[in-house]
Amino acid sequence: MIKVLFVCTGNICRSPIAEETFRRAVKNRNLQRVIQCDSAATHSYHIGELPDHRTRKNASSHGIELLHRCRKLTGEDFSVFDYIVGMDDYNMDNIQSISYRATGLHQPDDICFMYRRFDPEVAIPNRDFPVNPDDYKIPEVPDPYYGQNEDFENVYQIVSRCAEEFLDFLVRTHGLQ
Repeated sequence: MIKVLFVCTGNICRSPIAEETFRRAVKNRNLQRVIQCDSAATHSYHIGELPDHRTRKNASSHGIELLHRCRKLTGEDFSVFDYIVGMDDYNMDNIQSISYRATGLHQPDDICFMYRRFDPEVAIPNRDFPVNPDDYKIPEVPDPYYGQNEDFENVYQIVSRCAEEFLDFLVRTHGLQ
């Protein structure tokens, strides 16, 4: 079983919609028996809450129901999940900090990376690993929290594109059918 964890700051906007768009892509390819996903926050602002009402409204407009309850990233997650996928540089710094406090190690770039590495609208020379992250600045999935409805739609479009490319990567890397 391949396990993927999507992470953002509060687990109420970006990571829950990334989780569900990825889950939908996995289900569409009938791979749910070999790939599982979840999402988490780097901060405990919204523990136990449903995603932001604007995220849920946007997801609903695309036929997705968000029922995930916010949870915080834990030290145990680093041994449970095969991939930990962050939405922005701030998240990545916090993920690595939490990892170091919990395990004494920073997560390697082929296990812990920014989701837009898999955005087909971003020109990245090689989406597979190894790629030195210092060689190319991967853009962030922007945080829509203080934005307008179109910002939530933009996040949905980004994570939907990334879901398909990331799933293609997992299929190639793990020889899935």
